[in-house]
Amino acid sequence: MVRDYIEFQDRNAPLTYLITIRLYGTWLHGDERGSVNRQTNNLFGTPKIPYNTNLAKHEISSLKHSPIKINAQQRIVVENAISEVCETRLYKLFALQVRTNHVHVVVSAVGKPEFIMNAFKAYSTRHLRRNGLLTHESKLWSRHGSTRYLWTESHIEMAVDYVTHLTQRGEFDLTV
Repeated sequence: MVRDYIEFQDRNAPLTYLITIRLYGTWLHGDERGSVNRQTNNLFGTPKIPYNTNLAKHEISSLKHSPIKINAQQRIVVENAISEVCETRLYKLFALQVRTNHVHVVVSAVGKPEFIMNAFKAYSTRHLRRNGLLTHESKLWSRHGSTRYLWTESHIEMAVDYVTHLTQRGEFDLTV
């Protein structure tokens, strides 16, 4: 029998988080990739909202402005802003990938991941606006994001590999 000696480990707090933040309007409910809403299927293991063209059309018509995608210059600013948050607040940054329509961060910090994610969003938005790369009228980020808790060294390694070697592999899955 293999034991991981869980009784000697503090499993009340994750070691690290995998935080994914989407840019505004880039992944809406009804999308063919599926989605999650706060009310009905926001628990682990529950099915996603399936592809639904009517729902997708409704979501698109509800946008306040066009979806946001960021270019290479903007991605560098976002990367630097997130690195600054980690340096200023003494978070340990394991991996960071800024894409045209989303950001992945593997980070270790004391506190709720939502607080950490909001700091990433705020610093990035402020830096982009300060550099004239985002108008004050534009909403940059989608509401909330994904905050995955990473409980073991193995989970951290898998998340870092996923973020560092990001391709069109699909979703990050801790069960693989």
